[in-house]
Amino acid sequence: MKALLFDLDNTLYPAEKDLFSLIDVRINRYMEEVAEIPSSQVDSLRRQYWQEYGATLQGLIRHHEVDAEEYLDYVHQVDIGQLLTPDLELQKTLEDIDLPCFIFTNGSRRHAEQVTSALGIRAEFDEIFDIRIANYQPKPNPQPYQQVLKQLGIQGKDCVMIEDSPANLKTAKDFGMTTILVGTQPTGSFVDAELSRPAEIGSWLSTRHTGIRPQ
Repeated sequence: MKALLFDLDNTLYPAEKDLFSLIDVRINRYMEEVAEIPSSQVDSLRRQYWQEYGATLQGLIRHHEVDAEEYLDYVHQVDIGQLLTPDLELQKTLEDIDLPCFIFTNGSRRHAEQVTSALGIRAEFDEIFDIRIANYQPKPNPQPYQQVLKQLGIQGKDCVMIEDSPANLKTAKDFGMTTILVGTQPTGSFVDAELSRPAEIGSWLSTRHTGIRPQ
């Protein structure tokens, strides 16, 4: 085991924090006010683009010629501090992990930095791999996984991926990664372990006698 890949939203903090609802409002507003899509079409187009491309952004790039950087900046202009506070348990867990930890997210680097800073864990991650890693192709498409492994110079079997999305873990398993689901969503045989919260990764590693610094 050589690396831990952590998803960001609804993985490093509980889905109940509902941070994405703020981003969701910004996405709708961007589509209406910037991309000039009629409000009556926004919901159906978002569902269509999610099904076809895995993210709203890819559909907007392909069909509406939006500026991806402008979109990322616009939709992530939310007040994270009103919902997230330092997670001391997760901070201690990550400090004790003797393996490099990385963020692997469909969001932007700036958003990941703001979220991890609000949680008090920014210093615990060696690098952030964001939506730009494969020309704005999102997980669960295979391209971003390929690029992350290429940049790390390792194989999938050397990685553990911690995610709240079963679909994203399925692709991770296709690459030979060990897969851990955070949350209570229905799973399949491609999920190796389930945790109720990310801080439990320390206990999981301890049971395998790897990845934890001696106390």
